[in-house]
Amino acid sequence: MATDTLPVDLADLDNFMDGRTPWRMFDELRRHEPVHWNPETDGGSGFWSLTRHADIVAADRDPDAFTSTRFVNLEEVDERQAAIRRSLLETDGPRHMALRRLLQREFTPRAVAGYATFLRGLTARTLDAALAKGTFDFVKEVAADFPINVLARMLDVPEDDTERLIDWGNRIIANTDPDYADVLLHSEESERYRDLPFRSPASLEVFEYGRELGAARRGGDGTDLISRLVNQVPRDGEPLSDRDFDNYFLLLVVAGNETTRHAITHSMRALIDHPAEAARLREDLDLMPTAVEEFLRWASPVYHFRRTATRDVEMRGKRIKEGDKVVLWFASGNRDEDVFPDPYRFDVARTPNDHVTFGKGSPHFCLGNALARLEMRIMFEELLPRLADIRLTGDVRRVRSNFVNGVKEMPVTVTLA
Repeated sequence: MATDTLPVDLADLDNFMDGRTPWRMFDELRRHEPVHWNPETDGGSGFWSLTRHADIVAADRDPDAFTSTRFVNLEEVDERQAAIRRSLLETDGPRHMALRRLLQREFTPRAVAGYATFLRGLTARTLDAALAKGTFDFVKEVAADFPINVLARMLDVPEDDTERLIDWGNRIIANTDPDYADVLLHSEESERYRDLPFRSPASLEVFEYGRELGAARRGGDGTDLISRLVNQVPRDGEPLSDRDFDNYFLLLVVAGNETTRHAITHSMRALIDHPAEAARLREDLDLMPTAVEEFLRWASPVYHFRRTATRDVEMRGKRIKEGDKVVLWFASGNRDEDVFPDPYRFDVARTPNDHVTFGKGSPHFCLGNALARLEMRIMFEELLPRLADIRLTGDVRRVRSNFVNGVKEMPVTVTLA
């Protein structure tokens, strides 16, 4: 699609590098063609883009018509690959619920509230080290360091392993970014790794690490996430296979850590760009729970999840055929003018705030949403009172991806309060 002002191609990763073009493309589609067919030039079959909040929510709530089982990113896999690589994300129906319930209790608001004291201490330690430098990379010193240490505690792994966990996440999720990927997704070499999650050889390292931990904890009485996985049987009575464990463990290592770090980074950038909102929040920290919802809407750390049509469906006059890829652009839904008045206004007191960052009413609603909210609330409650000023001191470098809305470097200089 092209208009007088902007050509739209959501498959072109170069369009996602400046932090502005994706939002302009989403705006164009919401206004002129909210259900839009986008060809692919890398051998893909093309995909439908859903860009309005209502359509995204409707499709996300209807796994019978829009399944996750044929994968949730744009890569196309055959049935054999799908079976090998299937994780919680790529499972629907009763089996999905059974797998989800293995760890659901550990991520309830009540359960994660038990981490609050630990999080306060961890935040203080992270900020002490970063702020003492005066000038530093916010991503490396704060946003990446903080959530990975939370994950390490939940997995009960040594703090010394956190750098490895960060590295694995970068290499796996950012499989289209030459700065991170061992093997770029659409390269000929990636065919050698087609049976691995994200076609990343780093997945093999994660599998090996997880297997060692699982073997050591099998039969024990631990309460960490790994112990829960190896010592519980899902409610449907079907035990986790070795492959199920591998894929579940990899999802834990990658998903929550990557998305939370990018959400924290985008939120800090928003506060830098909107100093009046930062001052408003600093003066009234009771606004923080409301502000966190705006952080999540604004950041939209995952651009999209993909579904596949299980039957012919008509949406807004367009015929989506059985087998077509259907992409739910959550980031676009979070800027929908029909739901968010003045959506490009950053407002720490915005209410209501019906964002779809975690999904909405979907069986795939983000399992770690309560933990992410708590981490972000505590981070900014601790950080803002320490700052008299914070400014960008260099280029903000973005992850080359249309899947994760990521920032890999954000240099800042701070003046302490």
